[in-house]
Order: sequence, then structure tokens, then C-alpha cells
Amino acid sequence: MIDLSHIDHIYLCPGPTDLRKSIDGCAAIVQYQMYLDPFSKNIFIFCNRHKTTIKILEWDGNGFWLHTKKLLGKDRFRWPKANEDPSMVIDRRQLEWLLDGLELHQKHAHQKMMAMIEPPK
Repeated sequence: MIDLSHIDHIYLCPGPTDLRKSIDGCAAIVQYQMYLDPFSKNIFIFCNRHKTTIKILEWDGNGFWLHTKKLLGKDRFRWPKANEDPSMVIDRRQLEWLLDGLELHQKHAHQKMMAMIEPPK
């Protein structure tokens, strides 16, 4: 799994992407189609038309990483359809769901709670 401790945001490119593209092609999509900076502390995730393969583009400070996950058998990723927004932001929890084959928006998932602890007086 990718180390997300230094990542600011996780962006998805909704809809299918031609994954014959390598690092330069994915970086061009990020810059010219998603209108984001591929050199930022973000990761950018793309999925193929059959929803069997995803690629994750990551800048580490002096070069790009292109991570790939290909599903075997009949499994498919639950990838969001294309809409008018060229990118969508998800959190780490949603990324785990996506990689596990679940929908991004779980109807019965527990909501995250923020701790309301007051400092001692």
C-alpha cells in the first residue's frame, strides 16, 4: 500500500481513462484535464474502461511514481462515472473502500466523530 502520511489530498479522475498512458500521459491529464498540479503533495488515481485496473500517480520530490493495481478474475472496482467535474477528492478511508471493491459512499458506514475534549483548567 502507498504511504499516505505525506499526502495532502487524494484525487480521482471520474470515468474511464486510457491506461496505455504512462507517467507523462497521466501527468498531462492531471495538469490539462483536471486543472491540478501533478508536482504537488497529492496523489491522482485513474481507472480503465473495464474497471479492472487503476493507476496512481505520485510525485515524491524528485520524480514520479506510477503505481498499478490490476484485478484478476471477475472482480471490478466501483469507479464513479464521469460528470462535469474533472476531478473529485476522496479521503483515505474512501480510498481503502475503493481498493477493497466497495462503493465510495457507504450507506451504513459509521460516521467519523471529532473528539470534543476540553483541555484541563
